[in-house]
Amino acid sequence: MHVTNKFLLFTIFFASSFVVPPVVTPNRCYDVVWSADIKSFGADGQNGQSGQAGRNNKNSDDLTLFADGSPLILDLTGLDGEKGKNGQDGKAANCESQPIDVSYNLQAPSGGNGGNGGNGGDGGNGGSLVIYTTNITNLEQIHINAAGGKGGQAGFGGKGGQACQCSNSYWNLEICTGNPGDSDYRCTTGEFHCQDGIQGSNGMTGLKGRNGVVGKLTLINLDKPLKPDEPAATVTMATLKKKGYLLSKNKWETRKGAIALFSPGSIIDDQYLALTERIERSFLLVWNAPQQFSKFANQKITLGLEDSQRIKIDLPDNLWIEATTQQQNKLTQFIVYNAIRSEDATQLGSAQLSGSKSNLQLTLIDKGQQSDLISTKFKIIYKTTRSDARFRSVSDYITRYDGNIPEELVTLDGNKFTLKIGKLPIKTNELKSGLGVEIKILAIRSFAGYSAKQSLTVKNVLK
Repeated sequence: MHVTNKFLLFTIFFASSFVVPPVVTPNRCYDVVWSADIKSFGADGQNGQSGQAGRNNKNSDDLTLFADGSPLILDLTGLDGEKGKNGQDGKAANCESQPIDVSYNLQAPSGGNGGNGGNGGDGGNGGSLVIYTTNITNLEQIHINAAGGKGGQAGFGGKGGQACQCSNSYWNLEICTGNPGDSDYRCTTGEFHCQDGIQGSNGMTGLKGRNGVVGKLTLINLDKPLKPDEPAATVTMATLKKKGYLLSKNKWETRKGAIALFSPGSIIDDQYLALTERIERSFLLVWNAPQQFSKFANQKITLGLEDSQRIKIDLPDNLWIEATTQQQNKLTQFIVYNAIRSEDATQLGSAQLSGSKSNLQLTLIDKGQQSDLISTKFKIIYKTTRSDARFRSVSDYITRYDGNIPEELVTLDGNKFTLKIGKLPIKTNELKSGLGVEIKILAIRSFAGYSAKQSLTVKNVLK
């Protein structure tokens, strides 16, 4: 009886597990482990490859012609872009037999995705047309098709592959722990399921190629080829003196109405470019200067043709020129009367002191030999010291005069300047013999609107 009663108690406990849903507790965590375990069977289908893009096609060649009124049919169309390739279909899943009565969940294999379609190739641009004619009505005899090529069609996406279906979506399985007859022997029922595979997605259709651009018209009201414009140039003075230089500028205007100029049914961009004027102006250097031209022959002058149709002249910084400009119809003459290199304006040197008291004077030699052309003004700072500053540094200088030298106290003999310092308003006792002096000279030299400065310093003991 004791054994039978124990068996009846176990039977009642086991039966109750089918009536009351199990509660997840620390003692029953194995229920969650079993239900969370998922294994696949079979094999997923491969994805299809994407289609290649269509090739972009060539632009039409451009064309230049002279229109004389003869009938013409011009085909300047761009070629159509190529079609994109279709994407491949995804492969179907490999459906093996579903495992039976296993103690884990199952996942059926999915189909492969279809490949994306390739983009269409771009169409080629229509050719541009340059027409020379002095009679715009000649274009009415021309039929032109300068349409851009059509963009290539896009490739279609491939179809998704078939997935596998579960033959049995749900099943129950008794799960026991411990040994039968022991007090910790427990059994429960686990519920398991099989998930169907996913149908492969279809590939995306590619993008259509872009249409080519329609060709444009350039209209030139000439009966001979148009020369490139050259509105600016930098040229040696030797070239400008020997043969001069021609500057040119082509003036253009953007207009509408190109389609109406041609035979009906023509295809071309309605906006076109028309030459309105070609400006040509010549420049010539005339050398009337007494200076030897060979010293300046390699100097370069920059010329620019302005909108006012006048020529702008830019001279190098190291070149001082006295000149006038004469305009005669389409010729600009640049007439030079004098020319100096800027470095020749600052060649004063060989400063020498002589005399004493009111006869104290300073001589300067112009080694650049340009003093007959250059206007020169002088400023000086006259300082004295009781020390001999010729052989050591002196710090006890006292300024006795700081200002301009009046023109009447400056004489020029050839290339020698004489500055009569003793005639300046300086006290006699500051001009006496044996006195140390420092004289700073600032020469301001000007010519034809140009100017330069040169500084010199003389230290000596008055005799």
